[in-house]
Amino acid sequence: MKRIVVVGAGQAGASLVARLRAKGFDGGITLLGAEPVPPYQRPPLSKGYLLGDMALERLFLRPEIFYADQAVDLRMGASVTGLDRAAQTVALGDEHLPYDALALTTGSVPRHLPASIGGNLAGVYTVRGLADVNAMAAEFRASARVVIVGGGYIGLEAAAVAAKRGLDVTVLEMAPRILARVAAPETAAAVNALHAGHGVRILTDTALARIDGTDRVSGVTLADGTHLPADFVIVGIGIAPATDLAEAAGLTLDNGIATDAQGRTSDPSIWAAGDCASFPWQGGRLRLESVQNAIDQAECVADNMLGAGRDYVPMPWFWSDQYDMKLQIAGLNAGYDRVIVRAAPARSHWYFKGDTLLSVDALGDPRAYMVGKRMIEQGISPDPAALSDPATDLKALLSA
Repeated sequence: MKRIVVVGAGQAGASLVARLRAKGFDGGITLLGAEPVPPYQRPPLSKGYLLGDMALERLFLRPEIFYADQAVDLRMGASVTGLDRAAQTVALGDEHLPYDALALTTGSVPRHLPASIGGNLAGVYTVRGLADVNAMAAEFRASARVVIVGGGYIGLEAAAVAAKRGLDVTVLEMAPRILARVAAPETAAAVNALHAGHGVRILTDTALARIDGTDRVSGVTLADGTHLPADFVIVGIGIAPATDLAEAAGLTLDNGIATDAQGRTSDPSIWAAGDCASFPWQGGRLRLESVQNAIDQAECVADNMLGAGRDYVPMPWFWSDQYDMKLQIAGLNAGYDRVIVRAAPARSHWYFKGDTLLSVDALGDPRAYMVGKRMIEQGISPDPAALSDPATDLKALLSA
């Protein structure tokens, strides 16, 4: 194998090319990124960077010189227009770049509100890339009114930044509670209370009818006819895997680009990793949207491109920074049937299915997070009664 091309210069793409070199691959590597900057961290965009606490260079995963030093042909602002699987080439306009193996690390794209209800008005933003955050930064003026559509992590993180900057913040959530898809009612209630304490209004069971304005946002109208004035709107209604290239090339899709357990797509010369890829998991398919998955899966794919032949086994963990509270999550809570609350000295919520520990939400409790993460990785399920007793030493449960 002489040349590997990687399409998508986010966390997964950057991790993949670094791993290839670390594992001794000495052939050609080209990393293609659509944005005009080197690969960068996305989580700080809606937190430290938007607050003005983090300079642009601190976002970069590695200095630009790293790629030159590693003989990685990093092409920024590179718009891939198609894949020719028969010829094994990637089209960049009129240029056709050959590959022996191709990795798709195209990530995800934000879901938008339709233009028919005002989704394309000036002053309507999503929070996904550097350009999005740069575009909205000037809107964060004290006392400005912002309506945030969506009570998931992205919307809530943006709400926290806006509140800290002194804005008037309203969050709209269609479901009966925030974080309905990803967290237990106990975690949602704690996060809701945190925002309320900072003056954020969270309206649940609330549907958006339209965004008002002629050329620019002036407010929003709710399904019940209520009008809320707004200087700008942030849309945080989720993301979708970026599969356009894969679909046009005829690759199999299934909640993203479908791969086998080692990261191969339906074309044995093409691999996929990160937000865009789904993989076999416990009799079904799983697609994870997290930094840790992007890194771990990309490194596994890099190893397998070089012949390692190992299946990807995720060890999921996530985090969300809101105000001074860090919510840390270990494991996957799908299928849980009860939640054990440990409320002292800090707060954590432990998800069980029967007697099996699935995951933990630690709200400002790094000790609970670390212990829970180790338990899940080692297949340890603690006694729920002991877990809920604040007198129980968590570390002692690791060996119980």
